[in-house]
Amino acid sequence: MRLIEQAWYQQHWLKWMLLPLSLLFWLLSSLRKWAFRLGLKKQFKVSVPVIIVGNIGVGGNGKTPVVIYLVKLLQRLNINVGVTSRGYGGKADNYPLTLDNGTSAQQAGDEPVLIFQRCNVPVVVGPDRVKNCQQLIELGCQVIISDDGLQHYRLQRDMEIVIIDGQRRFGNGWLLPAGPLRELPSRLNNVDVVICNGGQAKTGEMSLTLSPGALVHIKSGTSLPLEQFVSSHSSQAQALAGIGNPQRFFNTLTDLNLSLSKQVEFVDHHQFSAEDFQQFDDQQPLLMTEKDAVKCRNICPDNAWYLPVDGVLSEADEQHLLQLINTRVLN
Repeated sequence: MRLIEQAWYQQHWLKWMLLPLSLLFWLLSSLRKWAFRLGLKKQFKVSVPVIIVGNIGVGGNGKTPVVIYLVKLLQRLNINVGVTSRGYGGKADNYPLTLDNGTSAQQAGDEPVLIFQRCNVPVVVGPDRVKNCQQLIELGCQVIISDDGLQHYRLQRDMEIVIIDGQRRFGNGWLLPAGPLRELPSRLNNVDVVICNGGQAKTGEMSLTLSPGALVHIKSGTSLPLEQFVSSHSSQAQALAGIGNPQRFFNTLTDLNLSLSKQVEFVDHHQFSAEDFQQFDDQQPLLMTEKDAVKCRNICPDNAWYLPVDGVLSEADEQHLLQLINTRVLN
């Protein structure tokens, strides 16, 4: 765990050193929000409904599985849905960038590429979310899901869904940089839905579980159910993760009765190189997340596999979510 994360989640003394910067962060972010409320900064309403899927904390909360879940939910209603994202970690020559089959994670960022490959819907990335939305509207989208963007108040929204990490929750409860929060927990009182990813959901929160699928060989695309994977390979494996909460992925693997001989953490959105794989044994399977795999297909070793996961809500929560969407988005 990085030193800054120890300050956020383990009550490290460093948080007290950073507290003055957190007060400055609170002041500036509060002034910005009030500027939008008073009309000093202009908000833009696009011609189709916008659903924000975001968080009040720093990464690793599980937004991407929820975005994919929502896309598939809306597709079942025969709605043309598109996704916009900042495209963090990517760098394109021009924005807005509309993803296609040849778009790399280096251009668009890992999460947008993952969403595009999983859902096969229009995905547009760029720093100007209003322009991104206008591009999606031109592509025929009837509803737009914004991956992140809760604090992007320039874009008006019809519905806000916030994801929280049920295990880490809000850490020490402080704002950046002394804590992991972009906004205070009181912000949750003004959103439409709070989804708790893992851990124990609190009253009023929906509970999300992550359901693992069959392991996929990165180079060939061959998929194997866990039982077949273990019988043809081994229950012992190595693992890496470059996500917001790597330990969540490692715990998932051990919960599947896989024994990890080595586990290596990278920072979220890490740009992998061939050298990163030299520390692993090529005689044991190497497992990673799907988010990492979209960046590694051309550089990973032949023993590399990824584990896809799907976000799942209970039937009651899904019905409640559908009612909210019908009321606040589709009507």
